[in-house]
Amino acid sequence: MTSNSEFAPVHLAVYDTLADWETGYATAFLARAGYEIRTVAADSLDPVTTAGGVRIQPDLTLADLRPEDSALLILPGADLWDAGDDLAPFGRAARAFLDADVPVAAICGATAGLAREGLLDERTHTSAVSFYLAATGYKGAERYVDVDAVTDGRLTTAGPTEPVAFAREILGRLGAFEGAKLDAWYRLFHDSDASAYEVLES
Repeated sequence: MTSNSEFAPVHLAVYDTLADWETGYATAFLARAGYEIRTVAADSLDPVTTAGGVRIQPDLTLADLRPEDSALLILPGADLWDAGDDLAPFGRAARAFLDADVPVAAICGATAGLAREGLLDERTHTSAVSFYLAATGYKGAERYVDVDAVTDGRLTTAGPTEPVAFAREILGRLGAFEGAKLDAWYRLFHDSDASAYEVLES
């Protein structure tokens, strides 16, 4: 196992109504690969409550988040993405990360936040369904692809039913698994393919 000190931390955005199921595969296996997972709230270190009723104590706020100190920013879905502008600061943080050439991964409602920020206008992307993003009024509809998850440059996107594919893109990006082992990991957790154990243990 690689020491945490060898990697910049991965930052996970946290906010009320966060969709618990969307990032667990990614964060668990990044942690096992040696990455520290640090939680980032908008402007307060008060605990947030996920959609599943889990309380999370943030490690820092956006004011203290710097792209150069991070390996990746993960933006989970949440009801709040479609309930006003409370999470818009995370869209701006994603822009700062991408401008600094630091990866961003967004799933479900967070993709709409990126669309509103204009970050999907010129990047290939996916989400829950195309008309969900179209409702944001963004200009990137021609770049939408109907796949489980997609990475274009430094940006990964996925829909809410694809946490394993989302994790696959992230784990491959950060080198937690590569090549045949990444494929085997995906087959194991997405397809329940028991034969993948042999590859992962080799």
